[in-house]
Amino acid sequence: MLILADNLGSVTDQATGTRWQGEKIASEARERCLALSEGGIGPGDTVALWQGGSGAFFADLLAAWSAGAAVAVLNPGLTADEVDAVIGHVRAKLVLVDGDLDRARAMSSIPVVDFGASVGPDPAPRTDRRATLDDPALMLFTSGTTGTPKGVVHTFRSLVARLALNETFIGRDDFRRTLCTLPTHFGHGLIGNSLTPLLHGGDVTLIAGSDARAVMQLGAVIDEHAITFMSSVPALWKMALKMSKPPSGGSLRRVHVGSAPLSADLWSKIIEWCGTRNVVNMYGITETANWIGGASAAAFEPQDGLVGRMWGGQAGVLKDDGSIAAEGDGEIVVQAPSLMAGYFELDDLTAAVLKDGWFHTGDIGHVEGGVVRLTGREKYEINRAGMKVHPEDIDLLLERHDGVVEACAFGAPDPIVGEMVCVAVVIDQGHAIDDIKSWCRERLVREKNPEKWFVLDAIPKTDRGKINRNVVAEACFASD
Repeated sequence: MLILADNLGSVTDQATGTRWQGEKIASEARERCLALSEGGIGPGDTVALWQGGSGAFFADLLAAWSAGAAVAVLNPGLTADEVDAVIGHVRAKLVLVDGDLDRARAMSSIPVVDFGASVGPDPAPRTDRRATLDDPALMLFTSGTTGTPKGVVHTFRSLVARLALNETFIGRDDFRRTLCTLPTHFGHGLIGNSLTPLLHGGDVTLIAGSDARAVMQLGAVIDEHAITFMSSVPALWKMALKMSKPPSGGSLRRVHVGSAPLSADLWSKIIEWCGTRNVVNMYGITETANWIGGASAAAFEPQDGLVGRMWGGQAGVLKDDGSIAAEGDGEIVVQAPSLMAGYFELDDLTAAVLKDGWFHTGDIGHVEGGVVRLTGREKYEINRAGMKVHPEDIDLLLERHDGVVEACAFGAPDPIVGEMVCVAVVIDQGHAIDDIKSWCRERLVREKNPEKWFVLDAIPKTDRGKINRNVVAEACFASD
């Protein structure tokens, strides 16, 4: 097995109380690997993993890797058409599920395997080729499940590099008891929250961070399991600070926040709730296999957009003439040992972001003294009469107001200035939108002030807890 794990930790599903010890995960992975190999699955093949996080999920994942196959990890909530689009695009040979076998068979056009129900693949000739570090190991999907799926391909080499660097920069003492609040079909939940501790002997507890009932019990769960490490997204913390009592056991040693902009104000509130200053604003991208940098409040004073120093590799800034500078302002480009091999069979998209060993992130920011600060995303930048407006700046400002629970700014076409600035806000009870507008006008230059406001009950989010500004804009104008 190229993803080595001599001493696996355990996996506990808090919702069901099911616990898989490391010995059981390893034993099941060996048996399932043998079945896959006897079913003709090996290096060069792809299997789809279509199930939620559990002990069985990790046994199936490690089994496929032990057989040398690549694993396409699918969102369990995909529709039949979306499943067919993905498995057809990556030419998966079979689908691995855990339960709902009949439903999965009805939705899948290829064989479905459920080892928990003793349903394995049919016998087939075994491959003699051995897997190498540069073979594909993992495919994660960032978009396009109904059209051409955009699958990020990581090799065994990039995953081994990321897991080793995570261990180096975090430390086993910190992640020995980890709480994963995120789904395991994308990098933050899978690689950072789960595989990093699990493959280094740490115990992982899984909860559904998108479920309000689970978030209400967050502090109690941390105390119950003496959690030392957790990583999540700002959206979870906005709920937890309102809904959950903080933990009282003092077990938390390290907390990561990532996958979306973190304001200095929210950062400080998380520190107070967690009882540790070792709250780290993380920088990570699916294409870099999760985290590539971070700034801990134990070393830095919280600031909007501060994501700190790189965890292996280096960051630079793309200048207007196409050159790359070590310091300055512009699009952030990075080199890291954990860079993806590319987007699966999307060579043009790959060539647009991977150039001469540098990954072009699409993030706009500033680098000085090796410290990275982000100011926005290039694709969401609003061009108002020639002035570039970063919607993230507006979000972070508005969320400092006591009456704003959440904000999401976006651009919309305007016949006079090109794009106008719009914003959707969720307002706390007892506050008036006119007061918030006045407060905003006092703190933003006229060109950045929103011209159109939408008051929502909730900001739409993906299953990963992230905000897609285009989706928010569509929802706002559809209800206008």
